[in-house]
Amino acid sequence: MKSVKHWINGALADGDPARTAELYNPATGEVSGHVALASAADVDAAVAAAVAAFPAWRDASLTKRAQVLFRFRELMYAHRDELAALISSEHGKVHSDALGEVARGLEVVEFACGIPHLLKGGYSEGVSTRVDSYSIRQPLGVVAGITPFNFPAMVPMWMYPIAIACGNAFVLKPSEKDPSASLLMARLWQEAGLPDGVFSVVQGDKVSVDRLLEHPDVRAVSFVGSTPIARYVYETGTAHGKRVQALGGAKNHMLVLPDADLDLVADSAVSAGFGSAGERCMAISVVLAVDPIGDELVQKIVERVEHLVVGPGDDPASQMGPLVTGPHRDKVASYLDLGVEEGAKLVVDGRETTVTGGGKASETAGFWLGPTVLDHVPAGSRTHTDEIFGPVLSIVRVSSYEEGLKVINDGLYGNGTAIFTNDGGAARRFQNEVEVGMIGINVPIPVPMAFYSFGGWKSSLFGDTHVHGTEGVHFYTRGKVVTSRWLDPSHGGVNLGFPTNG
Repeated sequence: MKSVKHWINGALADGDPARTAELYNPATGEVSGHVALASAADVDAAVAAAVAAFPAWRDASLTKRAQVLFRFRELMYAHRDELAALISSEHGKVHSDALGEVARGLEVVEFACGIPHLLKGGYSEGVSTRVDSYSIRQPLGVVAGITPFNFPAMVPMWMYPIAIACGNAFVLKPSEKDPSASLLMARLWQEAGLPDGVFSVVQGDKVSVDRLLEHPDVRAVSFVGSTPIARYVYETGTAHGKRVQALGGAKNHMLVLPDADLDLVADSAVSAGFGSAGERCMAISVVLAVDPIGDELVQKIVERVEHLVVGPGDDPASQMGPLVTGPHRDKVASYLDLGVEEGAKLVVDGRETTVTGGGKASETAGFWLGPTVLDHVPAGSRTHTDEIFGPVLSIVRVSSYEEGLKVINDGLYGNGTAIFTNDGGAARRFQNEVEVGMIGINVPIPVPMAFYSFGGWKSSLFGDTHVHGTEGVHFYTRGKVVTSRWLDPSHGGVNLGFPTNG
């Protein structure tokens, strides 16, 4: 069995031997190894290493930082299959989906490679007699990232490439459910030339989270996870004087107008609803079907769902894998009966799905639940409003654009949404009126490219700053304005050599 450790000051660290947790293979339900759970002392050791490494990394030239980022990007690309295999083995998602996760994370690394441009400030010459003013941005110091199980590579890459490129030292606390990807990324950072201590990994649970939130040397914390925990991270971190960006939960709606291409809608709803077994904060979990297209759309969705291949993540034929843990699978499955109790019609029951190499999902070893479709889900019911975070697609019937918009805007969350229509005026009205942070127009999962920022509204975000993009650069830096006067010119001597950067 494998043993997953911490990565502190450029080396593996055992940590407290009394604190470990079991790792599982979601496809079989069997224990596959153990992961260390950090004590407060382990977190302190990682932070101390980061504090020691920060001054030299802060003072490294932008050219040097960019060179390390470029090397890291190439190493990550070369090891992408290995990284995807680790993700599949611990999370359960299929290999192609894991590769897509790595690819989207690498987009942020590529964005961070442009750090010399991203940190350019402004300059005003002669604001007074022989006086100039200019703005600069400088790193915060030691910053931390607390990341979820559903994207063990991509979500950390939303954070640490920009934080490190800006000159900070970064401590990562990944999910204890699928921690191995973090150690591979740590080793690749070292191989790329990142100084020891600039990137550390502490595996763990609430003990390590709380210590990071309370530690006086941690200047900022980034978090992605459920809304209750996001609120806790934000309130605890800010109470200890930290800058915090905490991204919470979601319940993403797809509004389908009668003029939409229903084949495109059905393809998009199935892809966005059941990819990664629905364990995505940007999954489409509710389709708002505007009369009179509901029956036809549901029929098209069901036809596609019935042909999905559900099986182990390492099987190239699999399109959807298991859920991450048994308790999570059971929680998601409970909504099938709840939905029926609330008045919905169970059109496709994921418990009856046949798993490749096994029997029905409900009778096969492993954490299986197939794609599920609930039709006529009452708006405002728990099945409609709760963040189920699994392969359950709810169809809510509405009579008009206005009713559908109201359903979305009345919701607790405001992470992502989509509208499907061929009416440009309706689409433009929707993007203006909907109270959601990320919007797709005939695009089911509107995750922004890395040079834009990712984040929602309402209870999907705590704090004022979204991740990556320009907002990410600003989150991990502080601004200074310098006013200078130089009365005498200086002379540095003759040097005929070609000027180089260093």
